[in-house]
Amino acid sequence: MHWMIIDPSLEQKLNLECTCRRVNQETDVDYLQSLCIALVKQNWHQGILLKQAVEHIAHLDALDLESAA
Repeated sequence: MHWMIIDPSLEQKLNLECTCRRVNQETDVDYLQSLCIALVKQNWHQGILLKQAVEHIAHLDALDLESAA
């Protein structure tokens, strides 16, 4: 399952670092709470989506193995 290993580009790593630094420098508590809530909801949604996608891929792989046998 090499496709599950991420290898972000330097640009992606720098973008992430800049975003993290902006959040770290933020002093508006209301904004940070809103951001945190949005991130928790997004993480929840993406977790379910990823689980479904992996299950679907596993199902397709199983069908592929059956047809090859």
